[in-house]
Amino acid sequence: MSPNWVMKMKQSLIALLIAIIACVPAFANPVIPIPTQPQQPTFTPGTPKIDATGYILIDANSGKILAQKEADTRMPPASLTKLMSLYIISSALKNGQIHMEDKVRISTKAWKTEGSRMFVKVGDEVPLKDLIQGIIVASGNDATVALAEHIAGTEETFTNMMNQQAKLLGMNNSHFTDSTGLPNQDHYSTPHDLAILTQAYIKNFPEDYGFYSEKWFTYNGIRQPNRNRLLWRYQYADGLKTGHTSEAGYCLVASAKKDGMRLISVVMGAPNDQARTEDSIRLMTYGFRFFETHKLYNASTPLVKARVWKGEKTETPLGLTEDLYVTVPTGQYKRLQATLALNNPIKAPIVKGHAYGTVNIMLNNQVVASKPLVALDSNPQGGLLRRLTDSVKYTIHKYFTRTDEKVNTG
Repeated sequence: MSPNWVMKMKQSLIALLIAIIACVPAFANPVIPIPTQPQQPTFTPGTPKIDATGYILIDANSGKILAQKEADTRMPPASLTKLMSLYIISSALKNGQIHMEDKVRISTKAWKTEGSRMFVKVGDEVPLKDLIQGIIVASGNDATVALAEHIAGTEETFTNMMNQQAKLLGMNNSHFTDSTGLPNQDHYSTPHDLAILTQAYIKNFPEDYGFYSEKWFTYNGIRQPNRNRLLWRYQYADGLKTGHTSEAGYCLVASAKKDGMRLISVVMGAPNDQARTEDSIRLMTYGFRFFETHKLYNASTPLVKARVWKGEKTETPLGLTEDLYVTVPTGQYKRLQATLALNNPIKAPIVKGHAYGTVNIMLNNQVVASKPLVALDSNPQGGLLRRLTDSVKYTIHKYFTRTDEKVNTG
């Protein structure tokens, strides 16, 4: 075998290797930049002084906690309990199990329920819509029990539904013994849990949220004002619910929207009605003044096309299951960076909706938001030839490309 022939063989093999490598798609992902805009940074002061036993302030879209005190401490929620009752009611409406036009018969138990009342009468058949307004505006215990019985047969069964729903929402420090919030040592919640509940309600039932901004409700000739004084005193407020017992003190779950940014505050154990109102306004003012929320990416929109080995298709689009919002101190938006981290390797079959990576939003080298990247389409295994070809390509890829798949998108 002549040296020239050996040399030609080596050159041919090298040329073939280069050709195969050229066919291996690169792992570099397209840039998904965060739009920037010129802003003047501001400082973020300490949270305002709040006299309540516990409180929390969160952004409704991002879920970012902006201020808190004893937020995970169990406390009696009083009539804030009715937010969970209303969540179950709105869920039943959305699922078609009940309807706004339903006539609800008032039982003796509902009529006799102590506390704040809508003033329904035993045996009356009351439109379901009126009862919802009676719960939200007048905080009617009688209306709440009537609807609990209408949906579940008994208030006890309805209460079981409330506790099951609390678990599904991740309200890990809440337990309910009735639908209204009457005092009971086994009936409790936390500012954080109630913020989670409110965030879910606003997101899942926007069609019913308008009830919470109603200032007055008249039934049976009796006109009652909404106990949420923020509706009169704070121009951006549009909900939600007050609560009070001697054990719970004065409580208020509030929400307000300004310039497209929605905040949720929960104040529990305030000394009086005036204090819970003022504390809520202080928290809202602090949040709107010193923070800003931006929507970065839409749900179900491809953020990257990932290389899929042994698949019917060589690439699969990855994106988010829900819109991605981020809340940052005012003036810090232009400093955000997004980093994609993909699984390595990504092999078929690919199942739509399963996670195959992560998008991390960074501010000053700290993660401020993180969401899984999921497949937006399924991608089954390819044929025998595709699988064999990709096996060769992947073996070559491991030796000639880096194994880490992190991409800084600026």
